[in-house]
Amino acid sequence: MNMILKIQSVYNQFTKAEKKVADYCLQHREEVPFLSITDLADACGVGDTSVYRFCRTLKLEGYQEFKMKFSLAQGTASMEAQLMRGGALGQAGAGDAAQDAAAPTELARRVLETHQNAIAETYMMLDREELEKVLIMFDNAKRVYFFGIGDSLLVAQEAMSKFLRITGKVNCIQDPHMQAVAAAMMNEEDLVFIISYSGATKDNLQVAKIAKDSGAKVAAISHFMKSPLTAYCDAVLLCGAKEGPLDGGSMSAKLGQLYLIDLLYQGFYERNMQECVENNQKASAAVMEKLL
Repeated sequence: MNMILKIQSVYNQFTKAEKKVADYCLQHREEVPFLSITDLADACGVGDTSVYRFCRTLKLEGYQEFKMKFSLAQGTASMEAQLMRGGALGQAGAGDAAQDAAAPTELARRVLETHQNAIAETYMMLDREELEKVLIMFDNAKRVYFFGIGDSLLVAQEAMSKFLRITGKVNCIQDPHMQAVAAAMMNEEDLVFIISYSGATKDNLQVAKIAKDSGAKVAAISHFMKSPLTAYCDAVLLCGAKEGPLDGGSMSAKLGQLYLIDLLYQGFYERNMQECVENNQKASAAVMEKLL
């Protein structure tokens, strides 16, 4: 059943706290897909557990499944509204040929604006004290691990590739099981850097908890200041760009994350200029023979 209709149909079964969640979801349909469970709970004036119970009353496994199905319902409603508006406009006019010809240019402009906004939002959300804290932990760490799951793993790999040219203490493990094993072997001289837009991926949470219990420092790049992941973090850098559950792995979110990785790279480079220059020259010489 359409999730919006389902909320309305079982409304009388909700508790008082659950009704607050239901009311907010029905009144703020466009916002809900972009909220973490903590953000939604705060907006409704209830606890996280009330949101979880609300999802269970809807016969769902948890909040992520709710967001997915709610987004599908909201997307379907938006598409139907667009089709109805299109039908009301009637047959195409004489200017439609010119509009069709301009469509690729307009598309390119919209994509450009979306990507620029993602970086601008990340810049505006940047906490300079948190950035400084991460740079200090990076400097002091004997080993630095970049972890991610799914599309966030691509950003973690890019971070490792970038830093490997200036320092040999970075690593990126792709398999979630091996990430957990590595976290168990960490100590107070290690830093684990987790990239997760939602901050609510189970594998990331497990690794963060194990690393924290092992004494390692934990930092993260995430969109939400309050999420299950941030509870284990010593520092958090926030990335911009709104990403719903149907937009997982969007280029906008990646650009925001990569902007923060580049900030860390530049900051580390400036703090360790002589060492980084020497290592950069070694890295360039190592691959020189592979170029035609």
